[in-house]
Amino acid sequence: MRTLFFGTPSFAVPSLDALADTTEVVGVVCQPDKPTGRGLVLSAPPVKVQALERGLTVVQPTKLRTGEFAEWVKAQDVELALVVAYGRILPRAVLDATAKGFVNVHASLLPKYRGAAPITWAVVSGETETGITLMLLDEGMDTGDTLDVARVPIGPDETAGEVSERLSTLGGELVRSKLAAFARGELARVRQDGSLATLAPPLEKKDGRIDWTTSAKQIHDRVRGMSPWPGAFSQLQGKTVKLHATRTTGLTRGESAAPGTVVVADKSRVLVACGADGRQTIDLVRVQLEGKKPVTAQEWVSGRGVREGDVLGGPSPASASPGDGDPHPPAPSPDKVGRGEDR
Repeated sequence: MRTLFFGTPSFAVPSLDALADTTEVVGVVCQPDKPTGRGLVLSAPPVKVQALERGLTVVQPTKLRTGEFAEWVKAQDVELALVVAYGRILPRAVLDATAKGFVNVHASLLPKYRGAAPITWAVVSGETETGITLMLLDEGMDTGDTLDVARVPIGPDETAGEVSERLSTLGGELVRSKLAAFARGELARVRQDGSLATLAPPLEKKDGRIDWTTSAKQIHDRVRGMSPWPGAFSQLQGKTVKLHATRTTGLTRGESAAPGTVVVADKSRVLVACGADGRQTIDLVRVQLEGKKPVTAQEWVSGRGVREGDVLGGPSPASASPGDGDPHPPAPSPDKVGRGEDR
């Protein structure tokens, strides 16, 4: 079976490998090389690197709606195309250019978490389960018929990055086991129930800002959901503090405190009051100050960076920025690119 592959970040690599092992991949389409890091060095996306190592043809179009790209797809004479975190919306003319359509590997249990950042928002929302949905693309945002689903649990302390690694592997396994069955007409198309749909919008740095008036669990879920990008953060004495790891204590204090107040700061732990009345507490496990390396909360205390009575809080989300000294985030993942990234 002749196929095309559309994908860009490392999340898509296992699916590319699965497709190349089971079909004749006549072309790999990914986003253009982009400058990365402090030196803004032009770097190839992970899918391109893997494709070239396999000796596959790579194309990196800058425009998809001129008609020329649709004609190129049609000229490849493929049975179907597989899309995994490509990062751009495909127009109708392109979607119609293969015999059996475009199959997408989407990192959620559709119709929940349609959009660019399903893994992050599932973790932030405290979901205990997620998965991979194999689906057909249409012109909507992840609204096409589903073909198959694989489910996995989300651990209570698992980060979005850790979930992403597992889903990346799972996506490849689903491609390897189910794509040929779809091509043979053996997978039933199931229409999504739009009334059950939820959205997973693109991530911005401000999404990592911690609201200390929310519950300890909500704060913990946001910290792990925003890892590795954009990173959870707050402010202390006008400087940004990134929160790399937290722990819920399950404790309710007898007296209230202003949310964000450090109520314990000693050699064993740093506890911060949270919740609407400040009676709950959350344990800060690992933090990072502006321009510094991550440290344990105990090291933070020992370095006299925080003390009891300090109040964590920051500017409004519109003006907040993690400001951790790295203005250039890592390479795109399914949870870090604009509309259509998971497509």
